[in-house]
Amino acid sequence: MSQAGQGAVLLAVALSLVGCAPQQSEPIPATSDTPTQPVVTEAPPLEASDIPAGFEDWYNQAVDWGPCERDFDCAQITAPLSWDDPDAGSINLKLIRHAATGTKIGTLLVNPGGPGGSGLGFLPYAYPEFGKPVKDAYDVMSFDPRGVGESTPIVCLDDAGKDEFISADFDDDEAGREAMAAANAAWGQACYENTGPLLATVDTMSAARDMDLMRHLVGDPKLNYLGFSYGTQLGATYAGIFPERVGRLVLDGAIDLTLTADEMSFGQAVGFETALRNFVADCPNRDTCQLQGTVDDALAEIAGLLARTKGHPLPTRQPARTLNRTLAFYGIALALYDNESWPYLDRALNEAFQGNGDTLLFLADFYNDRNPDGTFSSNSTEAFQAIGCVDSRGTEDPAEMDALAAEVMAAAPTVGEFFTYGGLVCRDWPVPLAPGSFDLHAAGAPPILVIGTTNDPATPFSWAEGLANTLDSGVLLIYDGEGHTAYTRSNACIADTVDEFLVDDIVPPAGKRC
Repeated sequence: MSQAGQGAVLLAVALSLVGCAPQQSEPIPATSDTPTQPVVTEAPPLEASDIPAGFEDWYNQAVDWGPCERDFDCAQITAPLSWDDPDAGSINLKLIRHAATGTKIGTLLVNPGGPGGSGLGFLPYAYPEFGKPVKDAYDVMSFDPRGVGESTPIVCLDDAGKDEFISADFDDDEAGREAMAAANAAWGQACYENTGPLLATVDTMSAARDMDLMRHLVGDPKLNYLGFSYGTQLGATYAGIFPERVGRLVLDGAIDLTLTADEMSFGQAVGFETALRNFVADCPNRDTCQLQGTVDDALAEIAGLLARTKGHPLPTRQPARTLNRTLAFYGIALALYDNESWPYLDRALNEAFQGNGDTLLFLADFYNDRNPDGTFSSNSTEAFQAIGCVDSRGTEDPAEMDALAAEVMAAAPTVGEFFTYGGLVCRDWPVPLAPGSFDLHAAGAPPILVIGTTNDPATPFSWAEGLANTLDSGVLLIYDGEGHTAYTRSNACIADTVDEFLVDDIVPPAGKRC
């Protein structure tokens, strides 16, 4: 499974374009033709004992803020290439923020997920959906993590090579699995050759240490943070490394850090199978749905469609492009992130059953950040795999992978095959797992709000329960609903609870349901 998405706001923007010719986003204009002068902020004083030895220059750098998009400011800072070796060199990190609209109490750092999601791309679209109390009280800031986007990026193949890599469709046999492993090995080698030493230092612990650097540079004694999806792993990792520096942390669409890579693949397979089943079961409530028969009949029909596109890709109106099984699955999966997009999946499936792959291909391209001209608007694919392969890896034992695949297919017969043999993805990755450990319990941290959506396909609800139980101070907030994450896309109960926690430090009762 590729990146877990950057939230419902960007998805809604993309889906609103379905029905007209897909188009590349244009730069967001500034609100004024007259540029303002950059704001230079000096690093605030910090106790010497709080600065890692040898990293004083990074913690004492000045930050130049200047206008970039709409009424947002941007800045670029430097961070150590390696937090284990101050002599290894520096990387650049790009930041974006919107100033508090009322009386400021601090900075709220936001991560949209992924791994590999761009905060610079996310925040301008997501910011209007944040609660007014939050926007009044905080400078809302996001960033492109190390290896991502406008920060020092991971670079692998050119656009044509990337297009071929992400759309490859391998046979479901031993030869096909070896071909998949070989393709991932070649991709990893290209990443290593074109990225260099950074490839070994894009792990989540290093990114969490980058966030502590940002916290200091904006002058906050503690980190206030809102993380979606993979952003919850990043936030929980920060809490485990720096529990004494935790401010008000919200982890939405939570990942259970105690799970292995194989356990996570199984959970997502079941999550997307369940979401697809719920989509089908809701069919009678949607005028756009044309699926027939029982729920099981309709799921079998979708499974048959996926199987047919393996050997017989569907034509599309895009020159020289067809919709194969891999791309069809991406299109289906994307629409399951938010039940508001179910009518668009209806349209895509209606077309596909008639032999037209246009809308499923459009959704797949959005999932992969592919533009109509064959270029890509981000390096999220590169960052997703690079970060994942230095953080954790699935079993590489063939017998174990076969056994796990059988379990996945039994639990998720429609889409399970897309979550099997994940150990082959990182088997030949050219850099090792990143070293390091931290306190999973974040002992001593203040209350941390963990949000779980009961029918979340990408980060199943049980993961939120697991993270809340693992964190000594975890407080579970439950959204009864469909889709991935909750804040900005669910209901007033979630919005008000999160806003009150972030602004007024009001901690809800554990297990509150919205």
